[in-house]
Amino acid sequence: MRWINTRPSRGAQFALMLLPFVLLIAAYTAGSAARLAENANDKLLPSLAGFTEAINRLAFLPDPRTGDYLLWSDTSASLIRLFAGLGISTLTALLIGMVIGMLPYLRALLAPFVAVISMVPPLALLPILFIVMGLGETSKIALIVIGVAPAMIRDLALRALELPREQIVKAETLGGSSWQIALRVVLPQILPRLITCVRLQLGPAWLFLIAAEAISSDSGLGYRIFLVRRYLSMDVIFPYVVWITLLAVLTNFILDRIRIAVFPWSELEKQG
Repeated sequence: MRWINTRPSRGAQFALMLLPFVLLIAAYTAGSAARLAENANDKLLPSLAGFTEAINRLAFLPDPRTGDYLLWSDTSASLIRLFAGLGISTLTALLIGMVIGMLPYLRALLAPFVAVISMVPPLALLPILFIVMGLGETSKIALIVIGVAPAMIRDLALRALELPREQIVKAETLGGSSWQIALRVVLPQILPRLITCVRLQLGPAWLFLIAAEAISSDSGLGYRIFLVRRYLSMDVIFPYVVWITLLAVLTNFILDRIRIAVFPWSELEKQG
């Protein structure tokens, strides 16, 4: 039998899924033990016990200076910025993506502009945003919007253009106006793709957020990582990186569950 035709069982699939993570943890544990055996004060690869102590200090003990539980206050600050940026990007992409995909005149007007804007490196604009908008929350949220919205707009516009022309013609034959076609034909079919767009942009959105927080902020996960780097506090940096990853994975999972629950036919369409 050819390898291309073999399928792992559910148990084997679960084991294969866990294997890379187990190997990574084992490799880290071995490397940490070797370095600590040579130098008990080594900070590059802290022990797992060191991670546990740092997590306990950050998550469950109040900070002596501020009284805040740092992990949770940083998480709250970052998630507010992240979801604000993604929310604005989602609404912007939905509106502009639909009109570009549906209306030829607006497509001729906006599509080239959006294509050019999507090629601008967002991090190169960060100093400009800080100068124009200041060092507060607005510039950080704006960086996320500038970073992810153009790609989402182009994706949704292409999805709208891919809809069978026959559907539009049938709706027009039944007397549907452009507004009715947009709401009843186009919108329901691009909403699942919109959720997928948000999922695909979670990684870039976190990147832009952490970059903004690292340069100018007094709270947030990115701020904390870059604050403690000067002390080589890997026992803080590693857990924060893992926590950011877990938040992104959880958000991605929730969005996918929402897509399947609200638009179950999109899962059948993907399988087909």
